[in-house]
Amino acid sequence: MPDTTIRTNSEVVLIGAGIMSATLGLILKELQPDIKIEIYERLDIAAAESSDAWNNAGTGHSAFCELNYTPESEDGSINPKKAIGIAESFEVSRQFWAYLVQENKVPSPENFIKSIPHLSFVWGKKNVEYLKKRYEALQANPLFDEMVFSTDFSELKKWMPLVMEGRKEADAVAATSMAIGTDVNFGELTRSIFGYLTKLEGVTIHFNHEVQKLKQREDKSWRIKITDLASGQKKKAYTKFVFIGAGGGSLPLLEKADVPEGKGYGGFPVSGQWLKCTNPEVIAKHQAKVYGKASVGAPPMSVPHIDSRMINGEKALLFGPFAGFSTRFLKNGSYSDLPLSIKPDNIIPMVAAGIKNIPLTKYLIQQVRQSPKDRINALREYVPGARSKDWVLERAGQRVQVIKKDEKEGGILEFGTEVITTADGTLSVLLGASPGASTAVSIMVDLIGRCFKDQFETPEWQEKLKTMIPSFGQKLNDNPDLLKEIRKETATVLKLNN
Repeated sequence: MPDTTIRTNSEVVLIGAGIMSATLGLILKELQPDIKIEIYERLDIAAAESSDAWNNAGTGHSAFCELNYTPESEDGSINPKKAIGIAESFEVSRQFWAYLVQENKVPSPENFIKSIPHLSFVWGKKNVEYLKKRYEALQANPLFDEMVFSTDFSELKKWMPLVMEGRKEADAVAATSMAIGTDVNFGELTRSIFGYLTKLEGVTIHFNHEVQKLKQREDKSWRIKITDLASGQKKKAYTKFVFIGAGGGSLPLLEKADVPEGKGYGGFPVSGQWLKCTNPEVIAKHQAKVYGKASVGAPPMSVPHIDSRMINGEKALLFGPFAGFSTRFLKNGSYSDLPLSIKPDNIIPMVAAGIKNIPLTKYLIQQVRQSPKDRINALREYVPGARSKDWVLERAGQRVQVIKKDEKEGGILEFGTEVITTADGTLSVLLGASPGASTAVSIMVDLIGRCFKDQFETPEWQEKLKTMIPSFGQKLNDNPDLLKEIRKETATVLKLNN
């Protein structure tokens, strides 16, 4: 019987049609217009998993309001380093998005980004003291110098009337506010980027295509076996470089690639749910992203927030997310994902990480066992006057937290974003979750610097990067005047001034 397998050749293969692949593909195409790129996505549309508006927090993660980026040390001090790094990265994303808008590579910015205040809110004397220390640690830095702290009840009521309604003025409460926060629809942004990218010569996107195997050949190139899920047709793609940005699906593909750098990695899936408001009057009362403190043992993706959003052109109000446990690695995945991911090289790290994260296990069990009444009671801690009839439960996204080998601990659970790149720079894999999407541009520029090292250092590429990202090569937190200038320019282009 003749071999009917379809074969393609390209310089770059991107697996997964989310914000990471979209960002990487477009930056590469800008740097090298004649580069040939193939994109493979197992679903029938782009950004249907982690990048989708309902599956993603939508906060322009700039560390303005997310308290998990500034934990309190045992000595009571607050280290702002992680928050500063995330804020720097988000400014880079804003610059790149502004470039895309100016060059008419994506439609009107109102489709994917809007201005909205970012607030952190706490109650209780100890938490108020923590928030004050956090404010002092952050506000001393140019990236956060517009932050405002208040314990004044009347002022907080102006910032977030829905949250303050029904509270007593004698209560110990505090909040910080960053008026320059944003709401980002990463699903819309991703589809806009792919819409432009796939019109360019040398770029092809294949939906309903699932990668089955990856194998590196003797010449360091990669052979990828793919199935067209619609027709059953078998395909083989040959390429010099592979990027796996498939959300929860990245870990199984990393294991299939069978590279030394991928040994010892495991994944711990965490599912999510939102309470979605259905009452237009309640939705209209809230115009902010208000983040609180996570429960003990909670993963970062479960930091509670009452969140004003724009989804599909309509204003929405969400509370959550409520965490849960599922053995699926993707929202549209299989229940066998977790069992099949356990291999001889990662079983010890996974067991070690499990033993050391018993509070997380307890927390997830509690979340899974929550009744509708329990969820409404959790909501009422943030919205005291919430009525159960105004809220419905909505399924959110699936995240896979990274577990990796550690010489001292045996295995550790990482809650951030992890990029694994082979020594030869021919394969790069993105694992993990928050703050991923918001820092995609910085992550991809760094990846290109490691995987396309020779071209990256050329004057042509360096100059183009500075065109796309005016602050490229500089730290904005160290240059307040440049930060002020760039924030003003990006706010104008992205129409964030109102």
